[in-house]
Amino acid sequence: MDAAVFREPRKRAVAVPGGEIAGLEFGPLDRPIDIIFVHANGFNAQTYRVLLSPLAAGLRILAIDQRGHGGTTLPALPDGRRSWRDLRDDLTNLLDVLDGPPVVLAGHSMGGTVSLLAAAARPERVKGLVLLDPVIMPWLATLYAKAPWTSGRLWKHMPLVQAALRRRAVFDSREAAFAGYKGRGAFKTWPETMLADYVAGGFVEHKDGKVELACAPAWEASNYAAQAHDPWRAVRQVKAPVRILKAEKHSTCRTGDGFARRGRDVKIETIEGTTHFLPMERPDVVRDALFDMATA
Repeated sequence: MDAAVFREPRKRAVAVPGGEIAGLEFGPLDRPIDIIFVHANGFNAQTYRVLLSPLAAGLRILAIDQRGHGGTTLPALPDGRRSWRDLRDDLTNLLDVLDGPPVVLAGHSMGGTVSLLAAAARPERVKGLVLLDPVIMPWLATLYAKAPWTSGRLWKHMPLVQAALRRRAVFDSREAAFAGYKGRGAFKTWPETMLADYVAGGFVEHKDGKVELACAPAWEASNYAAQAHDPWRAVRQVKAPVRILKAEKHSTCRTGDGFARRGRDVKIETIEGTTHFLPMERPDVVRDALFDMATA
């Protein structure tokens, strides 16, 4: 394997309206950005280092921290949010300031949906989409979430929202956080290296040596509750090919052929033996999909 795959990614911060989007950049500097990768709710760019590093031998990739996550400085105010349009606008602002030809947008879970929304808003800036178990509700549920008489308050009763609000935010150290997560809950199927990267990129240090989640539990909860965006409308506006890798179990992509028919070139593939954390469970399949889209 080319030695380039073992090089550490470069830290990067891009100024956009309202602050800076932080991220990690992989691959050669003498080529334009091929892929922008967007993480799941509560995660961060560094979580996907092991997934993306092997592609750096030939592709340039920018993995970003979304608003309210990692090192990004954009304000994260959970009160009153109803949708992920703020996250979409952050990504379109990033596309507007980056030079170069159209890119592949790729993302996991919330990051996949945000990528789809951004591609609908900036179709001329997007070459293709690779969405890893994106959050796409059935059409009727999406319609209900958008209705003017519904509000974020109704969604706050969801188990995911309540669990996020109860999440422990402060640990004595990163080592303590890693030990607390290892083999438990959502992290059961994660390789240790990816868990270590999640912890490394997902906490900020206090002066007393303790560490705190960079993504505040209230912000994570607001992302689960804010569902008044419309991926069904967005997919009709996307001009680039869309490839969706869907988890076999516990998928957040609650759709199929009906959604695919809304778009111009949408393919949905269920990856056998995976859960919602398929980038951690089948990084080989994900890498192949990213490489194929970027080099098409």
